[in-house]
Amino acid sequence: MRITLKTTSNTSIIPFNYQQKMIGTIHKWIGNNEIHDKISLYSFSWLHGGKLVKDKGFDFPEGAIFFISFYENKYLKILIDTILSDSEMFCGLEVKDITIEKQPVFRKEPLVFRLASPVFIKRNIDGNNKFFFYTDEESSVLMTETLRHKMQIAGLPDDETLKVEFDLSYPVKQVKMVTIHGIKNKASMCPVIIHGTPESKLFAWTVGAGNNSGAGFGGLI
Repeated sequence: MRITLKTTSNTSIIPFNYQQKMIGTIHKWIGNNEIHDKISLYSFSWLHGGKLVKDKGFDFPEGAIFFISFYENKYLKILIDTILSDSEMFCGLEVKDITIEKQPVFRKEPLVFRLASPVFIKRNIDGNNKFFFYTDEESSVLMTETLRHKMQIAGLPDDETLKVEFDLSYPVKQVKMVTIHGIKNKASMCPVIIHGTPESKLFAWTVGAGNNSGAGFGGLI
């Protein structure tokens, strides 16, 4: 289940590294809940519709648009109820409209998903964190591994045809630096191609691709 939210215009410039503010806002809306200690079966996009303010951040004179998706609908219902009573976000943004999106119907054929936020891939190797990008051959295996693990946690049947890979034909792919709570993370801004059953594609559309979807990475459109 996915909702799209539209906001009022901001009253102060939104900083480049606003993602931690997004995380804090969503956690506020969800409230004290066991979901914070689980692997994220949800995803959310970055803010869209803004203008770059050179060397300062972003401005959203017409308001911002973003989405939040949850595999377990009960959490999204909690979120909606809370937003209706506490619509405030940050930098003057307030939710003014909530739309429940109709779930797409997918086919068996491989499908390209555009990104609403970059894909983050990280593994701990010999005690050190290693980031993987669209340039790394291992990335497809790791993204597939992560999505399959989330499907297992959700109780979904195994999909032997499942495969997630970057669309390397995308002409403006890039690696982005994202700082959250002072920690610098590198992620890939490059669409992904997902092979698998329609149910697997719908699950990926909901929970995102790669790691840390609960921190605003890997949102799929």
